[in-house]
Amino acid sequence: MLLNYKLFSKVYYFILLLLLIIMSGTAGYMLIEGWTFINAFYMTIITISTVGFGEVAELTSYGKLFTSILIISSFGTFAYALTAITTYLVGGEYRKYFKEFKSMKELDKMQDHVIICGFGRVGKQVAEDLQSHNNPYVVIENSLEVIENDMHKNIVFLHGDSTNDEILIQSGIHNAKAVITCLPKDADNVYVVLAARESKSDLLIVSRASNQSAVSKLKRAGASNVIMPDSIGGSHMASLIAHPDVMEFLDIIRVQGNKGANVESISYDELPVSLQNKTIKELEDKKITGVTIIGFKSPDGEYIINPNFDTVVQKDSRIFVLGNTVQIKGLIEHFHLNH
Repeated sequence: MLLNYKLFSKVYYFILLLLLIIMSGTAGYMLIEGWTFINAFYMTIITISTVGFGEVAELTSYGKLFTSILIISSFGTFAYALTAITTYLVGGEYRKYFKEFKSMKELDKMQDHVIICGFGRVGKQVAEDLQSHNNPYVVIENSLEVIENDMHKNIVFLHGDSTNDEILIQSGIHNAKAVITCLPKDADNVYVVLAARESKSDLLIVSRASNQSAVSKLKRAGASNVIMPDSIGGSHMASLIAHPDVMEFLDIIRVQGNKGANVESISYDELPVSLQNKTIKELEDKKITGVTIIGFKSPDGEYIINPNFDTVVQKDSRIFVLGNTVQIKGLIEHFHLNH
C-alpha cells in the first residue's frame, strides 16, 4: 500500500504503552494504598511525568516500592511518546498520512485508468502526457524517497514493488484499461507483463525495453507494444540531421494536448449516429470543426494512411484526424453534444 504507517505506528505504539502504564499505575495505587480513582490517577501522572509534585498521601512501604517500579518502568517512555506525537503533528507527518489516505480512496473509485509501473524519467514523462489528456492513472513506485519528492503533485501513488501480484491487484488492475511498465530492468518488465496479462486478457500493455533481446521476450509475455526509449531517441536525433524539416514538422504533430497540431483517434462508437456508416468523403464534406481525416483502422485491424474517399466508417473501425488544439477540442465537444 501507499500508506506509510512507519511513524504513525510508532506514535500509536507509544500511546498504547503510555495508556497501559497509566492504567497499571492507577490500579496499583488503588489496590495497594486503597486510594480513590482520582487520587491514584493523579499520583500516577505526577510520578511518570517526573514533575516533582508532592505525594497525595503518605505512602506505605509497599507503596514506595510500587512507586519505584513505576518510575523505572516508565522512564523515558513518557518523554519519548510526547516527542513522537509532537513530531507527527508539528513535523507535518499527519498531512502525508491524510494525503496518502485520500489517494487510496481515489484509487478505490478508479475505472478505466492507466497503471504506470516505475516513476523514473520515462515514467514521469508518461504521467505528464497522460495528465495533459486528463487520463486517470496510478503510479506504482518502490522508492519512498521518489514518492515523497512528488507528493505535492496531484498524483495517485501506490508504494510497492510492481512485480508483486498483490500490489498490481491493489492498483485496480481488474478495472484498468492499460498498464505501462517503465522499470529499468527488462526482467522486471517481463514479469509485470506476464502478471498483468494473466490478470486481464484484454488489457493494453505497453512495456519499456532496454535491450533489443528483451523485445521478443516481452512480446511473448503478452506486451501489446514494446518501446525502446534509447533507440527511439537516437533514431530521432539522427533523423533531425538527415531530414530536419520533416522531423520538425512531425514534432509539431504530436499527441501532447498543448500548442501545435494534434492527432486524435475516433472510434465508430464515438461518432454521432448521424455520422456512422458514412464514407470518408461524406465526413470530409462536413468539415466538422476543420479537422482532416488522415488515417483509418479497419475492423480487422489494418491501418490505412490517407484512406480513399469511398472508405466506409463501419462498426469496430476507427478514424484518425489531424487538427490544431482548438479544432480537436471543438471536435470532441461536438461529438459529446451530438452523440
